[in-house]
Amino acid sequence: MLTGIRRVAKAGFVGFWRNAYVSIASVFVIMVALFVIGTSMFLDQLLTTSLTQLQQKVDINVYFVPSAPQTDIDAIRSAVEALPDVSAVVYTSREEALSKYRERNQNDEIAMQALAELDDNPLGANIAILANQTSQYESINLFLEEKRDQESAQNPVIDEINYPRNKEAIDTLTDIIDGVEFASLVTMIILILAATLITFNTIRLAIYTAREEISIMRLVGASNMFIRGPFMLQGLMYGLVAGVITLIIFYPIMVYLGPITAAFFEFNIFTYFVSNFSYIFLVLIGSGMALGLVSSTLAVARYLRV
Repeated sequence: MLTGIRRVAKAGFVGFWRNAYVSIASVFVIMVALFVIGTSMFLDQLLTTSLTQLQQKVDINVYFVPSAPQTDIDAIRSAVEALPDVSAVVYTSREEALSKYRERNQNDEIAMQALAELDDNPLGANIAILANQTSQYESINLFLEEKRDQESAQNPVIDEINYPRNKEAIDTLTDIIDGVEFASLVTMIILILAATLITFNTIRLAIYTAREEISIMRLVGASNMFIRGPFMLQGLMYGLVAGVITLIIFYPIMVYLGPITAAFFEFNIFTYFVSNFSYIFLVLIGSGMALGLVSSTLAVARYLRV
């Protein structure tokens, strides 16, 4: 068995270097496929980060009446924080709300004069609610409306819930997220299938050049595994070499794009590349070797019937 494995390995390495032009063509095609896979990974990560940042900028604000007891406000705040759909709740006291109002309107003389004429702080406390997903704001709003309906008309606590004003923006963002995720998935599947077919046909062409040698080996009684082995090994080598070269090509591209993505998307793609290099290495090298192995195995099967 060991002798057979050594012979298969030797034949595979000899075939890889002997058919240099065919090997270069096969490596190049797998590189294209891996470049598509890698680019899809990076775009997906960039898109996911951008959408997450957009989601974090969309929230529901609940404004309390200025005279609302702090205990009632804390009770509503705790109830909202306990909801499974809620990611975070940011509380702003009356004093903080007034300070922010002064800061926003410091150049508005009319607003500042009106505020100075008041004896008391006219602003109530408020909470900003961030959901795990944009599609969950509807259920959070229903919960808040139920809370407001349970309040006494003489002692109201919730003054306003701004969900109706933000609903259109939230629904639009939800549709964009769903559409982009679906389009990204479909595009990746199509590109990977196309790359697989191209790789298969290229390696099949490489094996076609050795069809007479395969026929002779079959006539002298060589086993299927002994015939397949060298080509399977060559397929693995095509994928390994293509994966390494693809990683080398990606490095300067990521170095160049890192500052650009950091400026426009607040996400440094080079930092992601470096911090997740082991995962990216396994995906690209593994995908390349899998493409080469599967394609070579399927391609040589035809000539085993000769």
